[in-house]
Amino acid sequence: MMNFRENEDAVSPVIGVILMVAITVILAAVIAAFVFGMSSNVDTTKTVAVTAALNNTQGLVVTLQGSGDVDLLNSLNMSIDGGNFSEISGDDIRVGAQLYSAANITPGNHVVVVAHFADGSQQVVLDKFY
Repeated sequence: MMNFRENEDAVSPVIGVILMVAITVILAAVIAAFVFGMSSNVDTTKTVAVTAALNNTQGLVVTLQGSGDVDLLNSLNMSIDGGNFSEISGDDIRVGAQLYSAANITPGNHVVVVAHFADGSQQVVLDKFY
């Protein structure tokens, strides 16, 4: 008759200590991130809806459609291939306002429209190759 030895240990003590140290280090890193404000540097994304269409003369017309952050908008700037800037700002910023390209759009043009906000932030609202 064979005699089997019973082993009651589920995890070896060395593995248990390593797991406890790892959990402690991860927990300390998460707490330090909140205490020292590392998570507060994240900017919030604002929402601005625009549509873009070519008109019959191949100029680009960007229309401000609105959103929750239109009231924070200072200006919309359009550039074609890094030049030919056009802008709407001030009292012209309202839902339905249109921004016209300073030059005709040809195949291969890169159009970027940037929204500038009252808090000094800016974000790209249109980035398109034609």
